[in-house]
Amino acid sequence: MKLLILLAGLLFSSFSYANNTVYDESRDRNIPIQISYPTSEEQCSEAQKCSVAFLSAGYGVSHTKYSFLSKQLNQLGYMVVAIGHELESDPPLSVSGDLYETRSENWSRGAKTLDFVKHNLEPTYPKYNFNDLLLIGHSNGGDISSWLANEGKDYIETVITIDHRRVPLPRNKDIGVLSIRGSDYPADDGVLPSQQESEKYGICVKKIPKSRHNDMADYGPAWLKDEINRTVESYLKGLGCEKV
Repeated sequence: MKLLILLAGLLFSSFSYANNTVYDESRDRNIPIQISYPTSEEQCSEAQKCSVAFLSAGYGVSHTKYSFLSKQLNQLGYMVVAIGHELESDPPLSVSGDLYETRSENWSRGAKTLDFVKHNLEPTYPKYNFNDLLLIGHSNGGDISSWLANEGKDYIETVITIDHRRVPLPRNKDIGVLSIRGSDYPADDGVLPSQQESEKYGICVKKIPKSRHNDMADYGPAWLKDEINRTVESYLKGLGCEKV
C-alpha cells in the first residue's frame, strides 16, 4: 500500500507532465502539447489564478526538449504548455528567396495554433489565467510568438524570444518584451528595436557572449541554460533591463 501511495505521489507531483494532443477540427490538425504545472500548484484557485506560459520550440526541435525552461517557469509559478508546431504533413520551412515572405505561412499557422490552444485549454483550467499569457519561444518558435503578438491580441502580457531572427519584435507598450540573443547569428534588419524604440516601448535585448543559437535547448551546455534561466527569472521578477 505504501508503495502504491508513493507511486501515486510521484505520478501527480508538481513536476509531472501531461502529454497529449489537442484537436483543431477547423484545420483537421492534432497539435502535440506537453503541460507542466507550478511547483506551488495548490495555491492556484479561481479567485487567484496562476500564470500561464506557452513555449514554442525551434524548427526541427521537439517541444519536449526545453525542460530546463519549463521547470524554471514552474518554479516561478507558471503552468507551461509546450507546443509542437510542425507536423509531418506540413511543408518544410523555406530556405530560399525572401525568407520573410516564404516563411510567413509557417508563422501564421503557428500563431493560429497558439490562439487555438489558448481558447481550447482555457475552459479546462479555470484556476489558470489565460488572459495575460507569456509567450516564450526559441528561434522559429520566437518568430511565431512575435507574429501572434503583432496581431494585436489582448491576452498577451509578455513575449520572450530566444535568438529568433526573422519576425520583428512587437512594438507595443502594453506587452513586455525580452529578446535573449546568441552570438553566432545576427537577426534580420528591423527585427530588433533601435535604441529609441527600446526606450519608447520598454523592449529589453540581452546578448549572451559566446553562446550558440543551436545550443539553446536541453542538449546545450549547463552554463548557457543557467544563463538563459537567470535572465528570464530576472526579467519576470521586474528587475529592469539594466539588471537582466
